Amino acid sequence: MSGQADGYRGAYGADYEDAPLVGGESLLALPGFWAAYLLWLTEGEGEGADEDPDSELEPDPAWFGADEADMGAAYEALSDPERWPVFRIAFGGGHSVVVLGRNMPEDQGTEYVVTHPAWDRTGQLATIDGHQAGPGLAWRELVHIARTPDSDPESGPGPESDSETGPDPETGPESGGSGTLRGSDVRDADARLLLLLPVLGEEDLPAEAFGMVADALVRVGAPVAGVRRLARLLLTDHPLWEPVTWAPAEASPLSGGGEPYPGILHCDGEWSPRSGVRLAAGITRERNDELARALGTWDGSSPSEP
Repeated sequence: MSGQADGYRGAYGADYEDAPLVGGESLLALPGFWAAYLLWLTEGEGEGADEDPDSELEPDPAWFGADEADMGAAYEALSDPERWPVFRIAFGGGHSVVVLGRNMPEDQGTEYVVTHPAWDRTGQLATIDGHQAGPGLAWRELVHIARTPDSDPESGPGPESDSETGPDPETGPESGGSGTLRGSDVRDADARLLLLLPVLGEEDLPAEAFGMVADALVRVGAPVAGVRRLARLLLTDHPLWEPVTWAPAEASPLSGGGEPYPGILHCDGEWSPRSGVRLAAGITRERNDELARALGTWDGSSPSEP
């Protein structure tokens, strides 16, 4: 299999060629989608939660402009074992972040990987399940990906979907066939930013991050009242990992101290796939440079500064 054109290789090389993959873009229109997808992030118990008075609030789908029934219906669609939703976020140079709802009855979770048609592997960002791995993106990378959709939306693999008509109430979104990842991707910048939010881990969040997330939430249907508080809850005290710091890779004594490929950030998170491991390790230097530029962390001018 090359570039996941006819199937999908997920985290840790898992092969989902025969999985019931379906395009998830049409699910974004469900009134309870964002509550079903993001509300769990407001339940953080990390460092500082005890000092935050908002951490005592009971998570409420109304924060996203939804009710319990809306959220329940969206959650059922997201977790259907017969239909695994896939969201493709294409960005510069033909790269994509693929968000997969891995709806195995005994091993449910969400996987986030980077793909490219020319690669024979994927780059793991994060996995959210009972054995989570993350974080997977720095804030600067997340924002850059959200704001730079690929100029050719058909340049990489993506699942078939019917985003104009929305999901059928009986069957859900259109299927692209077992394992197929072809078709459209998520183009809306707000949806792209919010889809990537669960894999964020950032010690040094800029002040404007909270306003950017709040604005995106309002544009996808969250009420203005309380949206700044919601943005803060989503961006701080992640339930699964602590904030991390990001820096360019350095030469490793274990690899003989050779010059590392430049441009790709590493983090210091103990359980992150990007801690001491190059993203999409095994791709060529040329492909690494393309990825670094697409992530917005390197312009090719210096091996030491992103």
